[in-house]
Amino acid sequence: MLEGPGGPGGPTGPGRRAAKGGKGDPAAIKRAKRRKRINWIVAGFAVVVMMAGAGVVGLTWFYDDVPTYNTEELQATTIVYEDGKTQLAKLGEVNRTLVPHDKISEVVKHAVVAAEDKNFQNHEGIDLKGIARAAWNNFTGGDTQGASTITQQYARHAADLSGINYNRKIREAVLARKLEQDYDKDQILGFYLNAIYFGRGAYGIEAAAQSYFGKSVLVQPGQKNALTKEEAAVLAAVIKQPEPDKVTGHKGYDPQTNPEAAKDRWGYTLNNMVEKNWMTAEERAKAAYPEKTLKEYNPKLCNIGCGADKPTGNVINYVRDELEAMGIPAADWKKGGYRITTTINQKAQKAAEDAARNASKVSPMNKLPKHYRAALVAVDPTNGRVLAYYGGENGTGYDYAGLNEGGKSGGHAPGSTFKIYTLAAALRAEIPMDSRWDATKDDDNGRKISNAGREANQISCGKNCTLEQSTISSFNVPFYWIADSIGPHKVVEAARDAGIRTMFDTSKGQPHDLTSADPKELAPTHFDNEVAFGQYPITVLDHANGVATLANRGVYNKAHFIVSVEKRGANGQFVKVAGKGEKLAPEPRFVANQIDDINAVLQKIPGNINNKLDDGRPATGKTGTWELNQERSDNGDAWMVGATPQVAAAVWVGTEGQRRAIKEANGRSNMTGSGTPAAIWELFMDRFHKDLGLEVKRFEERKNTGDPDSPYPNGVAPPPPPPTPGNNNCGLLPDILCPDRDRDRDRDRDNNGNGNQQPNPGGPTSGPPLQGGLPGGGGGGDD
Repeated sequence: MLEGPGGPGGPTGPGRRAAKGGKGDPAAIKRAKRRKRINWIVAGFAVVVMMAGAGVVGLTWFYDDVPTYNTEELQATTIVYEDGKTQLAKLGEVNRTLVPHDKISEVVKHAVVAAEDKNFQNHEGIDLKGIARAAWNNFTGGDTQGASTITQQYARHAADLSGINYNRKIREAVLARKLEQDYDKDQILGFYLNAIYFGRGAYGIEAAAQSYFGKSVLVQPGQKNALTKEEAAVLAAVIKQPEPDKVTGHKGYDPQTNPEAAKDRWGYTLNNMVEKNWMTAEERAKAAYPEKTLKEYNPKLCNIGCGADKPTGNVINYVRDELEAMGIPAADWKKGGYRITTTINQKAQKAAEDAARNASKVSPMNKLPKHYRAALVAVDPTNGRVLAYYGGENGTGYDYAGLNEGGKSGGHAPGSTFKIYTLAAALRAEIPMDSRWDATKDDDNGRKISNAGREANQISCGKNCTLEQSTISSFNVPFYWIADSIGPHKVVEAARDAGIRTMFDTSKGQPHDLTSADPKELAPTHFDNEVAFGQYPITVLDHANGVATLANRGVYNKAHFIVSVEKRGANGQFVKVAGKGEKLAPEPRFVANQIDDINAVLQKIPGNINNKLDDGRPATGKTGTWELNQERSDNGDAWMVGATPQVAAAVWVGTEGQRRAIKEANGRSNMTGSGTPAAIWELFMDRFHKDLGLEVKRFEERKNTGDPDSPYPNGVAPPPPPPTPGNNNCGLLPDILCPDRDRDRDRDRDNNGNGNQQPNPGGPTSGPPLQGGLPGGGGGGDD
């Protein structure tokens, strides 16, 4: 029998009955009868409830519809920078990090039990007194209460039971009993702590601890950065109602939205901790609300899917693709528990974004119209790791550095920057850098060869331009004839071997996978001789990979974004997933000495266009532009690519949407590769080496490879210089008696433009004066 108003000893209990025969106050008698009826009703209902509660035990194994339950929880997958620690993105369905029940701080466990179910250790899943108390409250019109134990709360979650009704309560109680039979108390508490919602987008105790205090529940009491009892009580107090309820109007128990109620429930939790001997009275007296360590919550900040709305969002797209290729589909990693370490260096990424973003105040792009776009990709030549990637402002829009629409678009005409692969093909064919070419032969049986807007009479070296000078001055005509002589398929082959995987034809705009097709089937059918000077679009990522191969002396490493794949184990620690992650496979695809010759020439270009790197750091470089169309002299694409032994970077500048004319910031000058793209490239390269503290490294010396009698060059040797009066009056005397004759011969050999001198990074080239490249005309110039 219940004690209280209608129980024994209450106002109408024994010894307080009214006199028979209507004696006494009629009103009092009426009230007494009403109380008596209520007393019997309550008593009867309590008996029913108690019997139902007791019956739950018996019904547990006989109930014909015991709900199924699942103790697995979705959690987040974290993507981090190459340091293995700093978060780049968080993906998945919910912001949750599962932690082992036996590793969770006891302080946290005590606080949660004190707040939610202080008798947790003493019942078997259901609290009969709590059920009776809740039944009375509900019956008499009070707040509808669940009277749920921690086990029942978790049972409701595990079986996805929703709503508050008595049928659900019975089912919930049945399942709670079954859980208590299947698992011990600590396991159930662990399930509960990993499952429940704490507000602020945080599911589970670990995500909550990080969200509210930036701490981990795995740090044990007494260790540095462990959660205190006061902090644990804040988290426990939130559970009852993490967020405002629009129906009841209650603001919840998040201290940022309802500090007064939050502190009241915090105090309630601490008091229960004292009662359970989990906190001393002295500790309680000294306890202060942990406002100093409580983190401010910004609801606009993302909790899950983080990073997709930033420039690094494009990195996430590549990570997804690589995971799929490794046999980890989206359906798997979306369940969470993975940690993916990427190749992206945080400092390098910051340098790339600062250099290439329109919104960056230090970027040359900041002064250009809003519809201009830039892309920048940096690759480590020694291993193919993509160190920085900027292809746009987010991962859901157009990626200007890579493929789009399932590989159907994304390329940009590389112009003269593509000549680095034509050089690789030429040296493979034993064509030396000092070979002579006719830069005035701009007609192929009526087929006009674009020479970047320069007429034959504007080229001082005329019919005796060396391949070196043609590269630095960016003459298109010699490169056209290289492709014609060795075959355009050889240029395609060299580009593929360097790292160009996809190239688009210009007749239909169709992409072609160079890695799976025979170059002879692609050229000249889709890629004719103009491939030699960059008519056909490629991606910025592929171009950076190709430049990296040359910087690595012809050793190819496939560009990639994932270093390692780990999954959280049963002990809460991350363990590498066997067979997944980075698999380096360097392939020597070119003769190193030949690539040394190319790099020696390309090192002269940055200084020639006033883009030398700081500290005298040697760097290769090549600029290029491509015309908007054949009717106008405007350019539509501008590039700068180059490398040091530590990093290769490719920069493209163009426009969003349909290709439009690109001008420099003054609005009048046509943009060329040596303008804005070169400025972006230089800014990034200087920042990269400085911020990463890299030493100055130099390329290998020039080797002067090639066949001096190669049948391919179509130029002629220049006439010998006229003798200098007074220096050669030795007549028929032998050389040993005429040293001036030897000096004259040496001088002629050094200044005839054959390019045989040792590389002079950033210094002027030998031979006739360089011809500045003019914009337009397909190939683009280098000025």
